[in-house]
Amino acid sequence: MAAGLKLYNTLTREKMAFEPIDKDNVRMYVCGPTVYDFAHIGNARPVIVFDVLFRLLRHIYGEDHVTYARNITDVDDKINARALRDYPDLPLNEAIAHVTRKTADQFHADVARLGCLEPTVEPRATDNIAQMISIIETLIAKGHAYVAAGEVLFDTRSMASYGQLSKRNLDEQQAGARIAVETHKKHPGDFVLWKLSSDNEPGWESPWGRGRPGWHIECSAMSRRYLGEIFDIHGGGLDLIFPHHENEIAQSCCANGTDVMANVWMHNGFVQVEGRKMSKSDGNFFTINELLEAETFGGRKWPGEVLRLAMLMTHYREPIDFSVKRLEEAERLLAKWPAMNIADFDPQTRPDPCVLEALHDDLNTVAAIQALHGLAGEAQANAEKRAVFAVSAALLGVLPQKAEVSDDLAAAVEALVAMRLEMLKAKNFAEADKIRDDLAAKGIQLKDGKDKETGERVTAWELKR
Repeated sequence: MAAGLKLYNTLTREKMAFEPIDKDNVRMYVCGPTVYDFAHIGNARPVIVFDVLFRLLRHIYGEDHVTYARNITDVDDKINARALRDYPDLPLNEAIAHVTRKTADQFHADVARLGCLEPTVEPRATDNIAQMISIIETLIAKGHAYVAAGEVLFDTRSMASYGQLSKRNLDEQQAGARIAVETHKKHPGDFVLWKLSSDNEPGWESPWGRGRPGWHIECSAMSRRYLGEIFDIHGGGLDLIFPHHENEIAQSCCANGTDVMANVWMHNGFVQVEGRKMSKSDGNFFTINELLEAETFGGRKWPGEVLRLAMLMTHYREPIDFSVKRLEEAERLLAKWPAMNIADFDPQTRPDPCVLEALHDDLNTVAAIQALHGLAGEAQANAEKRAVFAVSAALLGVLPQKAEVSDDLAAAVEALVAMRLEMLKAKNFAEADKIRDDLAAKGIQLKDGKDKETGERVTAWELKR
């Protein structure tokens, strides 16, 4: 039996036993995409990491007792700029709708191919403007926000505990890349809750004029609406600790009169590509879709299950070097695992205790994958072990799926297998290897063996995707 779930809490800087506020409704919020461009591979990491946590929480507490909210930010100055660039002949609101719809649809398609479940709820910022205005009104009434130069700003010095998440002291903060300083601010660290919109910018009517929300207030409003004033887990990338998550805490706690916004704060580490920070100018910037569909990284396309496994082969809190070598390692590992469909097994089958124990220890996917790999060998010839392997792999979202094979595909593969066997007999190993590699690139795995009666080489095959 696996020990109780322990999670590292960024707020306390320690790993601690997880105790939900309500075991019948465990609640988690994760910051989702700003839909102005296709999501890149760095964006994929939190989606995958918190998908594993979502699966684990559902396993522990029951599928109907976990609420996972991941938002869509569909109002942002970057979206406005992209809409003007891509659709200059359309009215702005229509252009923005095109950008956000296209980008959100692509995001959903890409993360589905990474094996991620849909969140329980996926609120959009533009559907929660009234909730944002309500919180801002409360903050002004309580003396935590003020109006200046057409903006509503949060007064960071009005909150004695501001900086508790990032451990930043207000007196030590200087103007810099993440803190904009304008003359109308009372203090350098004060941040925008609401700003006025010009005629060619999207806007909503408010007590302070037609305008639009600042970035941070969006998540405070959406999390409160769907999860409550205090919920269990808030997640995101390490880069969001400051200022985004820090400012979410400030707004939410001051408006709601609570000491905390979420009990546990979890953050995944950064992603580098081939040992360097991602940069378009350096030529190592890749979207999820490019990795799936274009031959841009390592000269080939990569299956979604390979991308997912490669991400999980590093602990979520550690930085990850996303490389061709790492993807090839993940692909080799998956090729050794039996392909199957989870629906073929008894839903009451319990996951492997070693896999569970690893995941209960702050989502130690590295140890879980090692345990899973050990189980894979036993699962090849044991029906009971196959079932355990299937539910354990599904808990990580890395179960190799057995694909349906058409008659035409089966005939074509059988012909190539027969041709390869002839080449092996003729000791033409280079051409035989080429056939094997070409089939592997199409998701077809060959398994060589010997006929028990004749002793001759025989080859079985299966389609893994």
